[in-house]
Parts: sequence; structure tokens; C-alpha cells
Amino acid sequence: MGSWLEGGPSGEGDHGAGLGLAPSGPGSAAPLGRRALALVLDWTLSLLLASAFFSSSEGPFLERADPMVTLAVFAVESLLLVGTLGFTVGHRVLGLRVRRAGATPDGPLPDDGRAPGLGRAAVRTVLLCLVIPAVVWDSDGRGLHDRSAGTAIVRR
Repeated sequence: MGSWLEGGPSGEGDHGAGLGLAPSGPGSAAPLGRRALALVLDWTLSLLLASAFFSSSEGPFLERADPMVTLAVFAVESLLLVGTLGFTVGHRVLGLRVRRAGATPDGPLPDDGRAPGLGRAAVRTVLLCLVIPAVVWDSDGRGLHDRSAGTAIVRR
């Protein structure tokens, strides 16, 4: 029985088959649990940075950060790291990465190991920060933000 970090009862699923992703192991679609935990880690890091460097009030440390400043820190982290490296801090810790995904007339895009680039990362980040696109999935298990950006989160 697989855990919620691994996905499904067997730890595998058929998500990503339409994108040409591996059915299991490295390069397969990342399970929801790992993606959610990576998001929590990235948001916590953003909150810590916003509280430490951009707070303008007194009070408990984590309550000092303005929510919009925390969101801006999160957006900058996501844009720069995904665009240039292909992963955020949370993705890296949990063994995930963001890759280009989609289809061409000749079939699925090959995984060349490169980061998605700043353009795809910008689309993905803006939609991720709006939250709703991130909780709407397609049949391959991608959030609307990844589908719109032509990306997918996979296991490293």
C-alpha cells in the first residue's frame, strides 16, 4: 500500500501517460502529496524571508510579514528557481522537478533535462499565485497552471 506521498494504493498511477511521462520512477508524474508538501515548504520559506527582511510591524516573528509581501517573495522564488533551475527549494527537498511537457505533431515533447525557462515559469507562477488554477487538474494530473505553462512536475 503506497503512502499519500507516493500516490495511489500501489504508489503509481497512470497520470502523465498522455504526456509521454514514465509510468513510474524518475520522470514519472509527481504524486499529489509530494507536490502539496513542496508547496508548504516553499510557502514557509517565503513567510520566513518576508518576516525576517520585509516586516514593518512589531509582534510575533511569523505574524510580522504582510501576506502580499509573502506572496511576492513566493512568486519571485518560484519564477527564478523554476525558470532557471527547474525546481523550487520544496521541489528539490522532495525529489521533484518541473519539466517542459506537452505534445507536438510528432508526439510528446522529449525531456531534455533543461529548466522550463523564464517565460513558462512566469505563466506558471502567475497562475499558481491565483490558487484556483492550481487546484483544477487535467486527466494527466497536472494543475491548470502547469497545463497553461506547458509544464509538468515529475520525480527526479
